Amino acid sequence: MGFYAVGAYLLALGAQYFDFGFWTALLLVPIVAGTCGALLGFPVLRMHGDYLAIVTLGFGEIIRLVLTNWADVTGGPNGAAAPSPTFFGMEFARRSSNGNPPFHEFFGLSYHGDYKFLFIYLVLFTVVAITLRFFNRLRYMPLGRSWEALREDEIACRSLGINHVTIKLSAFTIGAIAGGIAGVFFATYQGFINPTSFNFFESVLILSIVVLGGMGSMLGVVIAALALTLLPELLRDLADYRILMFGVLMILMMIWRPHGLIRAKRPAFAGGKHD
Repeated sequence: MGFYAVGAYLLALGAQYFDFGFWTALLLVPIVAGTCGALLGFPVLRMHGDYLAIVTLGFGEIIRLVLTNWADVTGGPNGAAAPSPTFFGMEFARRSSNGNPPFHEFFGLSYHGDYKFLFIYLVLFTVVAITLRFFNRLRYMPLGRSWEALREDEIACRSLGINHVTIKLSAFTIGAIAGGIAGVFFATYQGFINPTSFNFFESVLILSIVVLGGMGSMLGVVIAALALTLLPELLRDLADYRILMFGVLMILMMIWRPHGLIRAKRPAFAGGKHD
């Protein structure tokens, strides 16, 4: 959630101090979030498994506390407003504030507040589709194969000459970029953010999605994200037991489906004959 918060506050604070818009923040967030990911990666290069997970979760808490206590810049618990997206300079509000006609007037439509959310969904859907395609192709490239090899046995990878420092930092950086982009969409959708939006439970939710869907399985993670996002809304009467239910679900998954709902398929590489 730390990188998620970086993206969200980049949009909100950028709009407040530098007059950034949605599209500007979306272009800048890979640089800012990626830099944060690389900086986090350096001190944890020697860590593995549970220790690495604890450090990354701790980083998320540090970000949240900084956002809460640095009130002069971030607004602290009072939060900050985030601007809505625009379509070629046209706003989705009833009345425009930048001199351009609003979206609904330009296209001859009656005003409806859902236009903004539909536009955000379409842009987000496009970005997610491109991202999934990118990561799917990346698995077959040397970098993606190095990630999988390093995950299985770091010592063997280092003995084969793989630069584990570069590979780990690239994983942190690209992962942070993905989280930062999601944060920008979250902020523009909400219209207002504060540090409570990035609490420890949200990190646990994301981790639960990965465990439930299956590490390395993009289809499984998409299904798990839909399930764990929609189910709490359908079971609002049981909100007090949400954390307990997540804990029980994780235990059951570890016992009966340790590889997740859909086990990731390893890329197969056909070997040719050598003359």
